[in-house]
Amino acid sequence: MKIIFYLILLLPALLLAHSSQAAVVILYHHVSDTTPKSTSISPAHFEAQMDYLEKNDFKIVPLPELTEKLRKGESLPDKTVAISFDDSYVSVYDSAFPRLKKRGWPFTFFVNTDSVGTGKVFVTWDQLREMSKHGVTIANHTTRHSHLPRREKNETLKQWRTRIAEEISSAQQKIEQEIGRAPNILAYPFGEYDVDVQQIAKELGYIAFGQQSGALYEKGDLQSVPRFPFGGSFTELDDFIMKVNTRSMPTKTVNFYSDKKTPQENLIVKAGAKPWLVLELEDPGLLKKINCFATGQGAITTEIIDNKLWVQVKQPLKSGRTRYNCTAYAGEKGRFFWYTQQWLATDKNGEWSYSD
Repeated sequence: MKIIFYLILLLPALLLAHSSQAAVVILYHHVSDTTPKSTSISPAHFEAQMDYLEKNDFKIVPLPELTEKLRKGESLPDKTVAISFDDSYVSVYDSAFPRLKKRGWPFTFFVNTDSVGTGKVFVTWDQLREMSKHGVTIANHTTRHSHLPRREKNETLKQWRTRIAEEISSAQQKIEQEIGRAPNILAYPFGEYDVDVQQIAKELGYIAFGQQSGALYEKGDLQSVPRFPFGGSFTELDDFIMKVNTRSMPTKTVNFYSDKKTPQENLIVKAGAKPWLVLELEDPGLLKKINCFATGQGAITTEIIDNKLWVQVKQPLKSGRTRYNCTAYAGEKGRFFWYTQQWLATDKNGEWSYSD
């Protein structure tokens, strides 16, 4: 009886041991009250989030420090956060930079290089150089911020691959030229990628980040590293607290199926599809604890088959981006395992909508 009693007491610790990786990357675009609400967080909300990190003893580290641990497959420290910004917006220089500089905190600014210095909305290279001198990492967000997985009309696969590789490599060269250095990390524009984009990033030697939610995982795919985006409707402190305290879902394998018998090779589907996400976990005991949700649909179907979790939307996907979010209680109050998978859907004819 004593043995059973002690096992019960140890259960939360045993659950956490299955995934000690708890480092989180957070993402912002604008820090402003006057920029588009969908991509903005107010300075007041931003300060409240930073105050929470400071008061609760989170360690703020440069993103390249975490990516080096990922490259080496090293364990990631608990209660560790890297801060990032996308899209070259001047509000990062005007509003976020002085606030984070005052705290002595590093962050990474992913810039789409063609936009730098082109108007009042965007930073200049002089401003980026100033930020770099104070410990800010300036990193690659491609040249023109295009939807990377989407071929242009009448573009061949070979032409597309050449164009995407050039958009990434040219941005890297420009940053090195203007700043003096550029780490081999990449943020996909719009957070969009598919297996072909991932392969290009891998061939070019990049660790690449999306905008899908989740904590970092030492065994995860280095070309689909998650970040928690904050802005628009995701700015409240309670939501922030939950997300920065998440742990990585301890996935062993991740696969995709168009139906239960047919593997889905890519992350691009046609509108009307209902693709399956299949997760195999390091700890099969977690499978029954997982709940999954989809963008705009709420709770979605989960089935356990041969010790794997099969996840599918109830309603067919519409054109655009859809994410499956899967979470499970991590054995400690307020902490959850989290895994997100993104799908990209064309229209029913296989054509992209270029308006979003």
